[in-house]
Amino acid sequence: MSGIKPARRWQPAFYPFKKEKFGRRMLARTEILVKGPLFGCRMCGNCLLQETAFICPMECPKGMRNGPCGGITPEKNCYVDETRKCIWYFIYKRSQKTGREEKLLEVLPPMDWNKTGTETWGDVVQQVRKVGTVRFIKGNFLKDRAARSANWNSVFKTVRQPSWWQGDSEYHKPEYIDPASDLERHLRQGEFVFATEVTPPLSAVSDKLRCNLELVKPYVTAVNFTDASSSIPRMSSVACCKVASDMKMEPVYQIAARDTTRTGLQSSIIGTGQFGIRNILCITGDNPRVGCEPLGDMNLLDLDSIQMLWMLRRMRDEGIYLDGRKMKNPPEFFLGAATSPFASDPELQAIHDQKKVNAGAQFFQTNLIFEPDRLDLWLEQLYKRNVLDKVFILVGIVPLKSYKAALYLHEKIPGVYLPHNILERMEKAGEHAQEEGVQIALELINSVKGKQGINGIHLMTLGWEEIVGRIVTESGSFKSKPMDVK
Repeated sequence: MSGIKPARRWQPAFYPFKKEKFGRRMLARTEILVKGPLFGCRMCGNCLLQETAFICPMECPKGMRNGPCGGITPEKNCYVDETRKCIWYFIYKRSQKTGREEKLLEVLPPMDWNKTGTETWGDVVQQVRKVGTVRFIKGNFLKDRAARSANWNSVFKTVRQPSWWQGDSEYHKPEYIDPASDLERHLRQGEFVFATEVTPPLSAVSDKLRCNLELVKPYVTAVNFTDASSSIPRMSSVACCKVASDMKMEPVYQIAARDTTRTGLQSSIIGTGQFGIRNILCITGDNPRVGCEPLGDMNLLDLDSIQMLWMLRRMRDEGIYLDGRKMKNPPEFFLGAATSPFASDPELQAIHDQKKVNAGAQFFQTNLIFEPDRLDLWLEQLYKRNVLDKVFILVGIVPLKSYKAALYLHEKIPGVYLPHNILERMEKAGEHAQEEGVQIALELINSVKGKQGINGIHLMTLGWEEIVGRIVTESGSFKSKPMDVK
């Protein structure tokens, strides 16, 4: 393990999907001989080294190109490959050490698989020629730092940001004016909202789903359906959303990048409005490693959640597909993302979350929170980055049913940590564990309600839907039936 390439091993290089000319094949061989030992280069043909502190993000088992998944923690190894640390942890730390944190804000494109297995140096040389070789060389010696940066970007940003993507590090305000959904309307009005998850059924019959929806309907503003959570197949999120919409409820359509391609994503989003779906939550999704055997494909994701946000925002606000085709009637939706406030250093986590907001996220649903006081450090960093007034935050809370369930969340779910005092309370509660879990949830809700930047609660019931009414009522937040859609 070198200082340049901190990952445990050199991952195998990609192989091109087409026949290359002899000269380019030789250039590719030279590039892998140089960049392989130095950076662990996999020859993705879409090099991002300059934006990731010269640590190749393709060494991530998931192929995350815009930051870590929610499972990153400084103390633990990658949950997909437990023999090594998260490569994005090293990227963030080196960026912080070298003063390159702001570089991490640029929304980087998904891989162009037409270039996979080929070299990148040829593209750089061609762009230098377009800019002017002499002009580019002289530009690197300019005294003005901004001018030097612009000169450098005229070559390298053009190479890494193709015309079909054009990612940047700026915030893009939604182009529409009126709320796209009831959830957005309630949040804009300053209400402290409650949303919840209803577990999708394992079977093709929706009777139990409808019964659970009736239980939560009077108490919550929106209902979320997981997209094969823990990599275990269930009724699809979009089907559950259709059932909820038919019952005059406000659904949140959750899309996991794990099972989504760029083609499928665009097609699905164009159709969701026909089902009354106006809230979209983009997540990376649990790796098959945490699911049941036999394991599914654990190779690279076609998209990460930030790339999904960027694509969907442009479809909505600019009316264009990824390939540049225009659409006459763009979709309308309220765009959300997941976040793990305690996954890494609060300052670095805030950079990752700002990137999601810049890409298009309008609301966050956090991972499960059991230490509300630790939220303050994260919220402070978001405030410093001028993010809090651009995104609504719903804090993830779960009512624990047993000590066994608490221990499972603590030990098995990436990005979730239960402090010792809560584990101890659940263990001591014994046969009264459910009641203790409800009291803990109420205490957590009361602790976060007054925090600046917190706009609501996202109750994750883990199949305990009948407890939602009691928790919302005893928290003092129950007013009427906000979920009835006109």
